[in-house]
Amino acid sequence: MNKGVLFVLSGPSGVGKGTVKSRLFEEFEKCVVYSVSATTRQPREGEVDGREYYFIDRNTFEKQIAEDAFLEHAEFSGNLYGTPRDAVIRQLESGHDVVLEIEVQGAMQVMKKMPDCVSIFILPPSFEVLEQRLRGRGTESDEVVERRLSRAKSELPLADQYMYQLVNDTISGTYEKIREIYLKHSTVVHQVYGI
Repeated sequence: MNKGVLFVLSGPSGVGKGTVKSRLFEEFEKCVVYSVSATTRQPREGEVDGREYYFIDRNTFEKQIAEDAFLEHAEFSGNLYGTPRDAVIRQLESGHDVVLEIEVQGAMQVMKKMPDCVSIFILPPSFEVLEQRLRGRGTESDEVVERRLSRAKSELPLADQYMYQLVNDTISGTYEKIREIYLKHSTVVHQVYGI
């Protein structure tokens, strides 16, 4: 059995990461798994431990940081989030490709710890387009949108640290590029689908 490959997908909020990731999972569901993160935040209604997140208390999380149990971790809005290293390694060794859709700070940590990962940064066609997409969602306050845009300004210059940089002009075009990258690097997909 071939070992899986770790794919790291990053880019600013609103750039379309989730959409292209979902398409990859639909097409290659037998090969690709999504890494479940751990968090110290409380479960929201309908969330199940081990499905959306591993919900753990802060003391346990901090102990696991000290034990280097995470590929990456960060704090947002007073809660800790991280990618458990053992869970990712288990999936890779069981012959699954693993996709991490994570923000840039976490991706940099993963690239240091697992330099053989395939890293992809998705860029907007322009900053103005990104702003239009974020405002067009209509799901967040102006303050939240401004925060996301401010973070995007600091993330975009880091795109050249990734193996691949893709401009998301259209979802279908961007997905085709991601699909090509996936087929180029995955050994599991060739074994399972004979592609």
